[in-house]
Amino acid sequence: MSQELNVTEAVHESPYRPRGWARWRFLTLTCAVFVALSGLRVITGQDMLTDAGTINTTLAFAVPIGLAGLGGLWAERSGIINIGLEGMMILGTWFGAYFAWSFDNPWIGLVAGVLGGMLGGLLHAVATVTFAVDHIVSGVAINILALGAMRYMSILLYSDVPGAGAAQSPTTPSFPTLNLPWLPDLLEPVADSGIFLVGDLASLVIGLTTRMSALTLIALLMIPVTYLVLWKTTFGLRLRSVGENPDAAESLGVPVYSFKYIAVVISGGLAGMGGVFLAIVASNIYQEGQTGGRGYIGLAAMIFGNWRPGGLAMGAGLFGYTDALQVRGGGEAIHALLLLLAVALLAVAIWQVRSDRKGLAIAGALAGVLLLAWYFTTDSLPRELATYSPHIATLLVLSLASQSLRPPAGIGKQWRASRS
Repeated sequence: MSQELNVTEAVHESPYRPRGWARWRFLTLTCAVFVALSGLRVITGQDMLTDAGTINTTLAFAVPIGLAGLGGLWAERSGIINIGLEGMMILGTWFGAYFAWSFDNPWIGLVAGVLGGMLGGLLHAVATVTFAVDHIVSGVAINILALGAMRYMSILLYSDVPGAGAAQSPTTPSFPTLNLPWLPDLLEPVADSGIFLVGDLASLVIGLTTRMSALTLIALLMIPVTYLVLWKTTFGLRLRSVGENPDAAESLGVPVYSFKYIAVVISGGLAGMGGVFLAIVASNIYQEGQTGGRGYIGLAAMIFGNWRPGGLAMGAGLFGYTDALQVRGGGEAIHALLLLLAVALLAVAIWQVRSDRKGLAIAGALAGVLLLAWYFTTDSLPRELATYSPHIATLLVLSLASQSLRPPAGIGKQWRASRS
């Protein structure tokens, strides 16, 4: 006598998410963060947390990181890891500053810087796509090559130029700045009132509409443009399919090699634009070491954003905001963020308890209590620690967000066209 037992496993389907759910989640999270910062300003009395100067400085620090992150997004959506973003930014700083100074025109410098970054992207594409060089090896090689080559070019071209040399260029012309002349005067009394959320919103609008470089506006527009191209066009669908499953894309007639080349060259151009921003907008001069690792931080912002433009923008804004605070407010302004971070960790701990993850809940609660104790027993952060707060914040957020990340399936894999 035999008995047959059929066991059917339950299929766990992902919950239904309405159209535009990710967009609303992004907007909700952004608003929640702003409300939290507004409340923190009222509680701690640190007006610098949301004033117009901080908003303006945040943009200055976030834009080059965001552009580097967008460059990484284009490359990695096609399956190519672009560690060479740092070197492509270096090419953008040098070429942008040199041609802006030579022609006394920042727009020519912008074109030159973007083309310089695209040259770095082309080298990376040739190495990784055509010759199947390891993506990490190729990217690191480009970083080293760009640094040495630009120093050589500086020695060659700036040796007889007053005020310039092997490590810097002459002063470059500036991009025009954009202002709404009537708006700051109208909103200034509201911002100075200190009313919860109302005054902070006024400061936000003032910071975003005064003394904004034309290049900053162009850089901000690159975020929705990238989203529209990659997610709302046939070209973008094909490019992302190359990064997910190049074999399937090839079987449908998609020229995989061409799309990888296009994506990596555009990646280099965006990184080069970030370099132009550093050389012409942020400092009006090219200096050796000017990028300061922003290419790598841009990659971190891209990973934090889960390979999406909106999340990337939040990651770049986080780094730019903490950097702006430590530059403008020093240890006292960063110290106020300890309270917000402690509350956030305690909230995460409660959420983990509800999800039956007791280990993570205990770790989060312990970290939150320690931060609360640190906040209430000190008045300021040491200067050395405040200086590295942007890097610490980036690492912390990456570690918290790492569990829900989904990179493109074909990223970093060497691919060869099938032979018929």
